Parts: sequence; structure tokens; C-alpha cells
Amino acid sequence: MSDLNALVTENAALFLALVVVAVGGLALALALVARRARRLEERLAALTRGEDGRDLAGVLDAHLATVLAVSRRQDELDAHSVVLDTQAGRAVQGVALVRFNTFEDTGGNQSFAMALVDPAGDGVILNSLHARNQTRLYGKVVRAGAPEGALSEEEAEALRLATARAHGR
Repeated sequence: MSDLNALVTENAALFLALVVVAVGGLALALALVARRARRLEERLAALTRGEDGRDLAGVLDAHLATVLAVSRRQDELDAHSVVLDTQAGRAVQGVALVRFNTFEDTGGNQSFAMALVDPAGDGVILNSLHARNQTRLYGKVVRAGAPEGALSEEEAEALRLATARAHGR
């Protein structure tokens, strides 16, 4: 052990110089690594920066807010669509007009039967009878495709056409 103490004592300056060189080399390596890390952080920040200069977290937050707003709007539109679908099912979708000549002394098929029905077959039939000196208008209720009373040939044809149109045929 005394040999080791003598060796260290004789070469203390050399050991100290080696330690200083090693610490200096490590300090230089640390500086180079820190510089490279800073450059990488700058490049990453540049790559992830949004158009308005925000960082990636800001851009993602903005996109998330947009997605949530679109989702809320989609939910509103879905609810509105249900209401519209319900209303459309009760709207007049079948309309038909059959013109005819009621009396021999009038010309031009001025009389008509018009049927207006929804897809469920509910609606009305309007019948206009035109004569030289007067025009009369009659109405009949239709429920589930069945009229409230007997139909003329023209009214029956108008109801048949309107029902077919209400069902897309």
C-alpha cells in the first residue's frame, strides 16, 4: 500500500491533469449534447407549430374544440331530422287533378276532381263542378285511403293517382 501512496504522491500533478482533462472533455460533451438537444427542440417546435404560431398542444386543443363543436351540431341536426321526418310523414305528398266535362253544353273540361293525401292515406278530395252560370265546390275527407262517402269516377281516379304519388309510384 505504501507503494501505491508513493506512486500517487509522485504523480499527483499528472493524475490531477488527467482528471481535469476528463472533466473538461465531459463538460465539452455535455455542452455539445445540450446544443444538439436545443436544436432538436427548435426543429420539433417548428414542425409542430400551427399556422397561427401556436405549439402542437394549442393546435390539438383547437382541433379538439372544433371536433366537439361539430359533434354537438351533428346531434342538433340529428334531433331536427327526426322532427322533420315525423312532420314529412304527415305532409301532403300525393296530389292529383283529374279534369272533366260535367255537362254537354259546357266545353273545355272546366270541372275537376283533386285529391291531396299524405303517405298514410289521409287527406281531402275537392270536386269542382262547372256549369254555364255557376261553379260548385265539394269536399270529401279521406282517412287511411277510404273516402267518407261514395266517389264519382273522376274522384276515384284522382284519389288513386294521389295515393300512388304519395308512395312514390
